[in-house]
Amino acid sequence: MHNSMAAYDQKKEACGTICLKYLLFTFNFLFWLAGGTVMAVGIWTLVEKSDYIILLSSSTYAASAYILIVAGAIVMVTGVLGCCATFKEQRRLLRVYFVLLLCIFLLEVIAGVLAYIYYQKLNAELKENLKYMMVEKYRQLSKERVTQAVDKLQQEFKCCGSNSSSDWVESKWVRSAEAKGRAVPDSCCKTPTSICGHRDHPSNIYRVEGGCITKLENFILEHLKIISAVGIGIACVQIVGMVVTCCLYQNLKGEPY
Repeated sequence: MHNSMAAYDQKKEACGTICLKYLLFTFNFLFWLAGGTVMAVGIWTLVEKSDYIILLSSSTYAASAYILIVAGAIVMVTGVLGCCATFKEQRRLLRVYFVLLLCIFLLEVIAGVLAYIYYQKLNAELKENLKYMMVEKYRQLSKERVTQAVDKLQQEFKCCGSNSSSDWVESKWVRSAEAKGRAVPDSCCKTPTSICGHRDHPSNIYRVEGGCITKLENFILEHLKIISAVGIGIACVQIVGMVVTCCLYQNLKGEPY
């Protein structure tokens, strides 16, 4: 009777271990896919919209994207390691896997905190920096990236000037002979053509309430929301993974280290 009970307990424990293994394997596969998604969001933020990063005085926005890329890469490596640890049933590998999960979790928390802090001070930063970039650095020597970013911003978001088109009156470039009498850059025009910036009438140029500040702020806020949502989503999944890892680790207590 005692032997049959012991055999039943062993069978039950083995069944539990198998269930945990397959659960953790499924988690790792989903985790690996999530890592690719996280990397994609980070790379998209930097590559597709990198022009606008130069218009920001703070590097927090770029830093949060870089953290996502690093976290995504670690997630993908960790997913593969997790699969190996699960099928080889080695507690040492499970410990390494758990530590990596914890590190990724902390990276995502840092990215989330940075995004939240930046969210709070974004409006003040844009008000302080965007007009300065347009007035002082647009079309100036060695400032080609700023010029390209401003032109892209005005065309893509259909706006003109930092707060309004009248901001360009103070521009170094508009006041110079190089502007050839333009009141605003050609990128302010609804239909951009050479020298179209001569006429700053509403029928010719974009006039948006709040100017480009409002447009760029809304754009960055949307990106911060995506970064935060991705980070929170992966973090929640990780907590499940860490719990399952701990359970499997305990079930393998009799296994070699």
